[in-house]
Amino acid sequence: MNNSVGNTSRVLWAGLRALLVLTVVCGVLYPLAVTGIAQLAFPGKADGSEVEDASGKVVGSELIGQRYDLPLKDGEETPAPDLKWFQPRPSNGLGTNSVNTQYSIILSGATNRSGDNEDLIQWVKDAKAAVVKDNSTAGHQVGPEDVPADAVTSSGSGLDPHISPEYAKLQVHRIAERNTLDVAAVEKLVADHTDDRILGFIGEPRVNVLQLNIALKELAAKG
Repeated sequence: MNNSVGNTSRVLWAGLRALLVLTVVCGVLYPLAVTGIAQLAFPGKADGSEVEDASGKVVGSELIGQRYDLPLKDGEETPAPDLKWFQPRPSNGLGTNSVNTQYSIILSGATNRSGDNEDLIQWVKDAKAAVVKDNSTAGHQVGPEDVPADAVTSSGSGLDPHISPEYAKLQVHRIAERNTLDVAAVEKLVADHTDDRILGFIGEPRVNVLQLNIALKELAAKG
């Protein structure tokens, strides 16, 4: 009996010591070491890839998309897009083909509906009609065939901060009209903020909407 109690006590004490050591190493020292290295080597990424405007104010993250809407009016369920800004993918409210319609980082994901689902087809049709209507100006008519896929479909996460160069270019005439800017100047803005494929072959060319709108705000202030 005494041996049994003694053995049990030794096993419990050994387990407790292992728990304490592993808690200190894995729960304190390792996280502190990783955080310290990240802050020294990649401070911007470690702090969330924050984006600042010209005044130095943090206005978002280059990794997370955001909406550009007008104030919500009485009777509206969702606010209308503020068309003086470049608009992101349909998580901004142009359609509901995403489980994340608010760019909320708490909720990430897209619809699980198949390509032949009637609701999904109607959402895409409605989104395309809205893109055509919003981006057609007095001097520039947009047709349904001009609308790229990313203008009417959400990303897999619903959080994508980028749009295709084609979708950005489609919005140029509307942006120029709403901000009283020269079309060529806005086209150059898009070209300057178009990122190529990573290493020349990974991914697709893309435009970060937040950074593009920051540059648009600066351009509008000058002009």
